[in-house]
Amino acid sequence: MMVHGHKGFKFQNWAKTYGCHPEMYFQPTCVEEVKQVLDLARQQNKRVKAIGGGHSPSDIACTDGFMIHMGKMNRILKVDKEKRQVTVEAGILLRDLNVELSKHGLALANLGAVSDVTAAGVIGTGTHNTGIKHGILPTQVVALSLLTAAGTVIECSETSNADLFKASLVHLGCLGIVLTVTFQCVPQFHLQETSFPSTLKEVLDNLDSHLKKSEYFRFLWFPHSDNVSVIYQDHTNKPPASAANWFWDYAVGFYLLEFLLWVSTFLPRLVHWINRFFFWLLFSNKVESSDISYKILNYECRFKHENTAEAMLDLKTMLEKNPKVVAHFPVEVRFVKGDDILLSPCFQKDSCYMNIIMYRPYGKDVPRLDYWLAYERIMKKVGGRPHWAKAHTCTRKDFEEMYPSFQKFCAIREKLDPTGMFLNAYLEKVFY
Repeated sequence: MMVHGHKGFKFQNWAKTYGCHPEMYFQPTCVEEVKQVLDLARQQNKRVKAIGGGHSPSDIACTDGFMIHMGKMNRILKVDKEKRQVTVEAGILLRDLNVELSKHGLALANLGAVSDVTAAGVIGTGTHNTGIKHGILPTQVVALSLLTAAGTVIECSETSNADLFKASLVHLGCLGIVLTVTFQCVPQFHLQETSFPSTLKEVLDNLDSHLKKSEYFRFLWFPHSDNVSVIYQDHTNKPPASAANWFWDYAVGFYLLEFLLWVSTFLPRLVHWINRFFFWLLFSNKVESSDISYKILNYECRFKHENTAEAMLDLKTMLEKNPKVVAHFPVEVRFVKGDDILLSPCFQKDSCYMNIIMYRPYGKDVPRLDYWLAYERIMKKVGGRPHWAKAHTCTRKDFEEMYPSFQKFCAIREKLDPTGMFLNAYLEKVFY
């Protein structure tokens, strides 16, 4: 089979923050077709970028060379019920994998917030959720296969090509093209989610207590206020029960919010009121729901756990001192166990992720640079590491200080891809 590319394709990421026009766009259906694309790229001296769901808000997936969309390589290859392991092709969406696993009585122990992401994509950028007993999603991977720039397939695991395995688990798309991934699963389980109102002071004062109380604990802070929504998710035997309501979730929680945020682009101080109003409207009561794990774990940055309070309070103080800087709700705070993956933001330290957001009502840009840069300054001060999928201003010098194994990763990358076939503008800022 000869693989055919398309010209004139425009790629845009899910958030519509970045787009590009690759010279050729390919959708291979098997390993041989991927090899053909790499052969062509070598002959024509082109760069190559493999993409999945396109959920990264940064330009990490962009290229003006050859783009390979892995979506047609989406089969489940093997289910080992004894070891509770599943081997899949790299382009399978976690949304589809979750459903298939449940048919076998299995589940992934943790999932990110969205499920329209591919198996290779979640280990590309270090996707995470929350739970201090749980690592980033790549910690659930026990083996993978990688097609290198030279056209050879390398199998990696803890026991085979172990150094490459530890690099590949957060690969940034620059080591080769991931072909297959083997996940360690757990028996299928159900979760109960309980959310209740609190204050920023209470949560920060009692952080250890919250972390011990709930396996999957996170909280949402509403900037320009002291309001917090605490969310616990824990194992349950209760039957599925949902608190979802179309009127509150969509009519109010989406459509009214979008309209008010659009109005606030003309009256920025209105954001203070919007954040308080929506907390009162949607988050001021205790809410409980339960369901199969992946339906609870899916829902519509970073530093050591002991620095959480310092960073949150610095952010709050910065907003109070700069009345012209407005911040949309929520600031989401999640907690993740440390690991030994070379470029994992949780490398050798339990970490807290602080995620800030600015909406674009009806696609209208809002002033966000002051907020973004102030946030990044605070995160750097407390030893933060950026999420690889998100936009940041860090350079190689920063990463060498942040990551003890950065040089080791670079040496592996340069050996596997000496000509830089898998680089792009985003990665050049990381490595050069």
